[in-house]
Amino acid sequence: MLTVSLHKPEFLSFSHYGFRDLHKFSRIPSPWTIAMSNYSGSSETRKKEELSIQVPPTSISSSETQRLAGTDLRFDRLQVPEKELMHDRKFEFGQFMAREAVIDEEYWTAAWLRAESHWEGINDRYVDNHKRKFAEQEFHAIKRRRTSLHGQKCRCIIMVRKEDKNVKRTVLKGVVGTLDLSVRCLLHGETFPGERVKAPLFCSIHGTGPNRYGYVANLCVPKSARRQGIATNMLHFAIELVKSNGIEHAYVHVHRNNTPAQKLYEKMGFEIVEAASSQLVEEQTYLLCCKA
Repeated sequence: MLTVSLHKPEFLSFSHYGFRDLHKFSRIPSPWTIAMSNYSGSSETRKKEELSIQVPPTSISSSETQRLAGTDLRFDRLQVPEKELMHDRKFEFGQFMAREAVIDEEYWTAAWLRAESHWEGINDRYVDNHKRKFAEQEFHAIKRRRTSLHGQKCRCIIMVRKEDKNVKRTVLKGVVGTLDLSVRCLLHGETFPGERVKAPLFCSIHGTGPNRYGYVANLCVPKSARRQGIATNMLHFAIELVKSNGIEHAYVHVHRNNTPAQKLYEKMGFEIVEAASSQLVEEQTYLLCCKA
């Protein structure tokens, strides 16, 4: 199983600088309406949306996170029992289970994993402060992305350790991976996401039909959980969810120097969108597409 990360050679990394906003199997039985999230193209935003699979072990202290995120979060909270989950959109493999995050503590843990990934390998005396600020901002961003216009949502998918009757785990220890999955629509005249076209000043965006596509962002697994197939299986789960909603294509951005990331996506059926390459030269990214 391949694992990934960004900043140092010793980590295999998927850098999703091209993300447009700030990631055998049983078939999902019923359609799922996933969501469209806002589409922005700033380079700063892209730097925040990073795919990293090998990062240092997550070190989240209760006092630190409580101070950052507010007293409503309980960082001694145990994992949500599987019998209390209200949906059946999940994928189990080995000792892990992929599903949608359902409580704030899970959103916060996902945000912290992304902060660890984003700042790994950066030598800065204030790096811990940067991580805390990044995690707090990402936590609130995840909450905002969950609900957008027209009731559409961006799903925060997490991979958790399965229940063990002999072990009680907190949410912080139970979440071992995360990604964002959204459904977006091509703008008028676009043939791929972000294509530079001359669109009318006023045009409609249709949320149904072939214009819809899935978009994966913020795929992240901590170092302590790597090399167990977590990244691959979360990505597989995301693709199946896209497929179950009647959508034919899923997209992802990856840094051009990130060969390990490209190889992982190729194994999952993604191919480089050649028509987009010339438009992404300055950003040093590739746009990849998978037919779901």
